[in-house]
Amino acid sequence: MSSCKEPVKRREPRGDRSFTGGRLMRLMGIEAIYSKKRLSQRDEEHRIFPYLLRGLSIDRPDQVWTSDIAYIQMRRGFVYLVAIMDWYSRYVLSGE
Repeated sequence: MSSCKEPVKRREPRGDRSFTGGRLMRLMGIEAIYSKKRLSQRDEEHRIFPYLLRGLSIDRPDQVWTSDIAYIQMRRGFVYLVAIMDWYSRYVLSGE
């Protein structure tokens, strides 16, 4: 038995581009969701809060927690994903 491997035969590219990403997404029934224009523009009336953790050394568990909420669209409505995490251990303390 020879230890040499045969070179991999590559498929020739198709000229008709029948398997492009857009076509596959349409076949699977999925679509991209794009951000709306001016999504990250703040309202002039909203107050800007200071960043309280600047220069803080996080050196023990339960010193700083963070939370995040994600709004996920499903076929029949929406789901909220909530997570609370400890910054020191990066452990997810709670999620629902």
